[in-house]
Amino acid sequence: MRSRLCQPPWILAAQGELSQLKDHLRKGDNLINKPDERGFTPLIWASAFGEIETVRFLLDWGADPHILAKERESALSLASMGGYTDIVRLLLEQDVDINTYDWNGGTPLLYAVRGNHVKCVEALLARGADLTTEADSGYTPMDLAVALGYRKVQQVMETHILKLFQSTLGPADPE
Repeated sequence: MRSRLCQPPWILAAQGELSQLKDHLRKGDNLINKPDERGFTPLIWASAFGEIETVRFLLDWGADPHILAKERESALSLASMGGYTDIVRLLLEQDVDINTYDWNGGTPLLYAVRGNHVKCVEALLARGADLTTEADSGYTPMDLAVALGYRKVQQVMETHILKLFQSTLGPADPE
């Protein structure tokens, strides 16, 4: 069995092994944004596994949250898929592309909807996620919520759409 100190930085990030990850990164070697064979960086792995302290550390150390893996997976999409709302918010603060799509047309919002992650859906919509984007399957986020029977997610999106209409139309004319 390999010692944790011999583990690559991606595994350490996914496992939240922060002290060992720090030791690796202090060695230099430009490991902070170095991808594995799938194109996943330590930040993408930490985001996918909900390791918020590791995500914070990596961002503070200069990890690039805009990197896409080989099949266009992003830290934001994988955090959304896992329902890690705090990580989603951290990444959105880094001005990542909220509507980035992966190999099958999946966006962070579509993944949050598919996972029935209400808080992630709310966070993404609050920052301007596109409700009209279709995955390769032809489903929009609303289509997906309805098809899966996720009423709360559907209600969140309906409320968001209503607010968009109200802000576009402005106050009612008092005739």
